[in-house]
Amino acid sequence: MLKQVQHDFAVTVAIRRHPPYPPVTMSQPPIFAFEKLSLQQGGGWLFQDIDLFIGARDRLALIGRNGAGKTTLMKLVAGSVEADKGNRVVVPGTNIVMLEQDPDVSAFEKLVDFAVHGEKGPPEYAVRAIADQLGIDLDREAKTASGGEKRRAAICRALASEPDLLLLDEPTNHLDLAAIEWLEEWLTRYRGAFMVISHDRTFLTRLTRQTFWLDRGLLRRNEIGFGGYDVWTEQVFAEDARNASRLDAKLKIEAHWLERGVTARRKRNQGRLAKLWEMRAARAAMIGPQGTAKLGASSDDSKTKTVINAQGVGISFGQRTIIKDFTLRVQRGDRIGIVGANGAGKTTLIRLLTGETAPDTGSITLSPTLTGIVIDQQRKLLTPQKRVRDVLADGGDWVDVRGVRKHVQGYLKEFLFDPSLIDARIGTLSGGEQSRILLAREFAREANLLVLDEPTNDLDLETLDLLQEVISDYDGTVLIVSHDRDFLDRTVTLTLGLDGSGHVDIIAGGYADWEEKRDRRDKPSSAKSTAKATPTSAAPAPAKKIKLTYKDQRDYDLLPARIAEIDAEVAAAEKEMGEPALYTQNPARFAELTAKTEKLRAEKDVAEERWLELAMIVEEAAT
Repeated sequence: MLKQVQHDFAVTVAIRRHPPYPPVTMSQPPIFAFEKLSLQQGGGWLFQDIDLFIGARDRLALIGRNGAGKTTLMKLVAGSVEADKGNRVVVPGTNIVMLEQDPDVSAFEKLVDFAVHGEKGPPEYAVRAIADQLGIDLDREAKTASGGEKRRAAICRALASEPDLLLLDEPTNHLDLAAIEWLEEWLTRYRGAFMVISHDRTFLTRLTRQTFWLDRGLLRRNEIGFGGYDVWTEQVFAEDARNASRLDAKLKIEAHWLERGVTARRKRNQGRLAKLWEMRAARAAMIGPQGTAKLGASSDDSKTKTVINAQGVGISFGQRTIIKDFTLRVQRGDRIGIVGANGAGKTTLIRLLTGETAPDTGSITLSPTLTGIVIDQQRKLLTPQKRVRDVLADGGDWVDVRGVRKHVQGYLKEFLFDPSLIDARIGTLSGGEQSRILLAREFAREANLLVLDEPTNDLDLETLDLLQEVISDYDGTVLIVSHDRDFLDRTVTLTLGLDGSGHVDIIAGGYADWEEKRDRRDKPSSAKSTAKATPTSAAPAPAKKIKLTYKDQRDYDLLPARIAEIDAEVAAAEKEMGEPALYTQNPARFAELTAKTEKLRAEKDVAEERWLELAMIVEEAAT
């Protein structure tokens, strides 16, 4: 396994392997603008006097906490919601298309009918061409379609409509990894503008070049992609805190919460990530060459180390093999991520590991002390008419949180809620807020096994940071089914990767580690097939260990420092570009900085590719 720095470079290089992004074209006039946008919600203003513009090639991330109004703002841009005040300006002929979170297909017989409906609906041949790429049968009955199938049908409709401005509201929800990667590649080639709301940090980092940040009724724009969002927001919070120090005590308290509750949480999570690397290294030492655990089973008591012991497990449905020859000992405290395409067997594997389903072959032994809770995507416990108090405390004022008694309002604050929401109806909360309430309820229960099925859907980035923190502090074992690559990289110690053939990869690390193993496994296989095609009468000579040349060694030693220098130069240029007055007062300087950052990014791509190749050689030489 590569060192952590190698791991980070591997993730970055994997990101950079996509085709080049279209150049930033801020010098072009906007195709869309909203001046003095204001919208009332309830008894107050959700937005007031917001200005926004979107250029012809913008790649915009729209970031904000759950309930801030991101989806509403996107609908205002789409024109499906009318503003109370403001001037909406669209360049004539601009086709604006929105992909909504939950497409309503109930009025249609088949998914294809939904995908092509309306006077401006896309042609069926175009929709079906995209459907073939996404692997969806559009002739499926709409009423029996899964959430993922509905989402793919909506993607087919949106992309086939040839939009000039594409609005994407949580596009990766209900998609498997293959579909997410296909959508990333499509958006990379896409020549129009898009604005995206997403919790998927990897998706946002790979694709965006500008950021809208919706915060406390204000909309800020910066000419940086999501990769620079954390640094930018910390700078804004720090400035807010300095300004509030000169105001009244109430603002000082709010500024203190911002600085301590957001920035400090990120710093704590950095410490947790360092601990996670240590846990992964320790877990890697327990895994043998065939992916089986070396440790023997401990006694079955409350201190049992092995909580789930799977030996030679296999299961089939009809003629199809779902899992075959799977062996793993799950240790107390393991955080296990389960990844794979839809239909590869992730749910079946979860049911096997939790004892819900018995295997056809092999055996699974569970510790008698194992007690689990399952948090799924369905929100079955959240009745719209119930109050928050009813869900968390059965209508009372106190909640038992894993043996500790807490006031329900204080517990709400731990999950980033305003305590005044205690008597709010569940139906009035946003999808993300409902997910957060469900997490708060389930994490209060006593259990030593936690099963999370797509826990990141509908959560904002701050709540994802909180969830990462809660999982890190959890004493028991965690099983996570997720398509959120960054979340897995931040939380799990082991990854179980299913390829659909029945084989399960067991990798110490997160999604990036599994992806790296697949890439390395694919390369030798292609080399072997080439070798077989070449006739030979002699046995191949034993492989020689490769050593770095003087030039290679020098590049290996010096490239990390150069890459760090490039990052610093890009950050400085983007900071200058982020000055609101620069674009209007000195467009020549803005264009110069744009060209400079593109050149630096290209140089960084080449340097990262070169360093990773050398790092792989160093690792192979050490084995």
